[in-house]
Amino acid sequence: MDYKRYTLDNGLRVIVCEDASTPMVSTNILYGVGSRDEEETRTGFAHLFEHLMFGGTKAVPDFDAVLTEVGGDSNACTSTDTTNYYLTLPAKYLETGLWVESDRMRLLDFSERNLKVQQSVVTEEYNYRYINQPYGDVWLLLRPLCYKVHSYRWPTIGMDIRHVQEATLGDVERFFYRHYRPSNAILAVVGNVKGDEVARLADKWFGDIESGKRKAESGVRKAEPEQTEGRLVEVERDVPSDALYMGFVMSERVDADFRTTDIISDILSNGNSSRMYEHLVRQRGLFSELDTYVTGEADRGLFIVSGKMAQGVSLDEGRAAVWEELERIAAEPVADREIEKVCNKFENTYSVNSYKSADCAALLCMDEWLGHLEWVNDEPALYRLTAAEDVRRVAGRLFRREHENVLYYKAKRM
Repeated sequence: MDYKRYTLDNGLRVIVCEDASTPMVSTNILYGVGSRDEEETRTGFAHLFEHLMFGGTKAVPDFDAVLTEVGGDSNACTSTDTTNYYLTLPAKYLETGLWVESDRMRLLDFSERNLKVQQSVVTEEYNYRYINQPYGDVWLLLRPLCYKVHSYRWPTIGMDIRHVQEATLGDVERFFYRHYRPSNAILAVVGNVKGDEVARLADKWFGDIESGKRKAESGVRKAEPEQTEGRLVEVERDVPSDALYMGFVMSERVDADFRTTDIISDILSNGNSSRMYEHLVRQRGLFSELDTYVTGEADRGLFIVSGKMAQGVSLDEGRAAVWEELERIAAEPVADREIEKVCNKFENTYSVNSYKSADCAALLCMDEWLGHLEWVNDEPALYRLTAAEDVRRVAGRLFRREHENVLYYKAKRM
């Protein structure tokens, strides 16, 4: 992937990838703010702001209407680490997209009405996704079980929805000025464009926005201490079957062991030929479904085991069987073909995503934010550097009983 990189005087980083094969262009603006940057008494603000950013400005009161008029669409997403705003539109209307994005970076139309509308929307989302869905509150339970100090201990929706419901205009304005600034943002543009022209337009529309050099208050995010004993929480809910969740705090995203841990998760559960599916689902019939994955945060994220128990199988039995697989991968050499199979799948998926302009723009922003823009081209090759001994070493360090965080999610018995 060929790209050009520019930095405006106010600190905004701009990355351009030219692609003449499409008449479209995608932009992605990443702000370096997620739920990890929130205060313990003001959680859910990063996600609330994702919604507020579509509430309009004095110059552009209806953001979506402007884009729809030129054949474009937009969306956004909030994670624990960052917030992304992305849009796709015909390349000849790129300037329109940059205009509306710069306008809302400059200053939102803060009003009691907009705030109340988005507070209501977020509350509805909270109730629908986390309260009224089967197994919906898992992350509300699992994150504070795995983290005791770090701000990853609450999900992006927040620790308590009342924090969003009780937010004042002053609260959200302070959050905006602290985090929504050019020096905390990255703009990626991918599509039928020219790098020099994008640089000119970026400077035209974003260049005069104040850099906002003020940093977030220190002490918001604290390092998670090493876990010294296992933890277990049991809950009972109105769900179809018992579910098992196990979490292990793993390495940071920029650590080379992150890729090895990701490979371990795929060896264990990616596809019908994976170890856990073959041994625990197909052969022994202990689980109706079973998955392992990494959450991928910038700081120390989580390795997750998630499974629904088969009828008549206890959570203790399922947990013991999972530990057999975790201990086996930590003790016995992994065959090179298992690593190669996982790396082939990763490379195929990564290549497909690189052809989609919106996904490509998001990748460019994330790798730049992590401080490794070169990864956008090197990631598949870096995965292939993992050796069998790396798998055993990382698994042995990660899968220890004192590092285990277990959630027994029990179905109510009649």
